[in-house]
Amino acid sequence: MNPYLSPQRVRAALRALDLRPTRGMGQNFLVDPGALATIVEAAALQPDDLVVEVGPGLGVLTWELTRRAGFTIAVELDKRLAARLRDEFAGAPLHIVQADILRISPGDLLAIAGRQPPYKLVANLPYAITAPVLRHFLEAREPPDLSVVLVQWEVAERITAAPGDLSVLAHAVQLYTVPEIVARVPASSFYPQPAVDSAVLRLRRRATLAVDVADVEALFRVIKAGFLHPRKQLGSALAGGLAAMGIKASREQARAALEAAGIASARRAETVTLAEWAALTRALAPLLR
Repeated sequence: MNPYLSPQRVRAALRALDLRPTRGMGQNFLVDPGALATIVEAAALQPDDLVVEVGPGLGVLTWELTRRAGFTIAVELDKRLAARLRDEFAGAPLHIVQADILRISPGDLLAIAGRQPPYKLVANLPYAITAPVLRHFLEAREPPDLSVVLVQWEVAERITAAPGDLSVLAHAVQLYTVPEIVARVPASSFYPQPAVDSAVLRLRRRATLAVDVADVEALFRVIKAGFLHPRKQLGSALAGGLAAMGIKASREQARAALEAAGIASARRAETVTLAEWAALTRALAPLLR
């Protein structure tokens, strides 16, 4: 049985490290064997898999990864936890990197450990940096083939949303992957207990982007422009949003682009699909140069 699941052991380890879990660093430690088993099963780990783990903490997920995957790279921000992990997992097929994951590219991370893609991302992500971490990996030159992450329930719902509830984050993830919620994980599964439930989220990398676009950066400039005032109709709000993104377009030009893309001016950003945003980006191309 995984020795890191015991709440008593977690509390003892935290006392020994003189570490008080903070919300800012997202230090909520998983103590639910059922939730842990769900993560491991969703990742479909094989003996030759290379896995990257972000925020290993005290090692509850790390323990499972090092027993099922071929090699694990664990990235821990907290120096005390990183040092403890090196002691606890001495001799395991594991490389621990003490760093801020957002300041090191996935490619450089693999190089430090002397490894090459493909790899899987399996992690209990800190709530505060979930979206930046996901984009950091998905938009990288060396993205994971499969990601299984524990995230805040509301974030998982946003990522898997359908037209009518879409967001910039949903598009940023769905452009690269097919996301699905595997399971809901109650707040009681953690120590200390957070204020909200979590979800096991699985992201399967697409063979090609969800839509055909020549310039992903331009696509997201347009998407962000549309979501600047998400409750307003695009015919009224798009020109102002484009201006905020550094794109000069009159209201007439914005409405003409919407019409060319087949998007009614009365619609709101949350209803617009990736394919429609791509069409709008193409219609605005002369203004994006």
